Amino acid sequence: MQVSATLKQVHIAPQKARLVADQVRGMQVEKALNLLMFSEKKAAGIVRKVLESAIANAEHNEGADIDELKVASIYVNEARTMKRFQARAKGRGNRILKRSSHITVTVGDA
Repeated sequence: MQVSATLKQVHIAPQKARLVADQVRGMQVEKALNLLMFSEKKAAGIVRKVLESAIANAEHNEGADIDELKVASIYVNEARTMKRFQARAKGRGNRILKRSSHITVTVGDA
């Protein structure tokens, strides 16, 4: 049994979120939550909320035992990018890309 949770249009670059996602992939749920709680990265808090949602889905919808759950898969996809301009010298402008992500976490029993 595998249960997933998805968070869409979160305002963090996918490259930064993937660094945190790679750390918890394949871990036991309890260890993954502990690692995310003490990580100093912004993405750790976001990934932790999605992981907790997936755990709650597994417990409520499927009646799963939390102690046996593992992070089966976790992936971060690129979402919409906001395009902004910043004024530069001599009347020019630079484009700034503000990237966002879709984060999906799937938990399953070992």
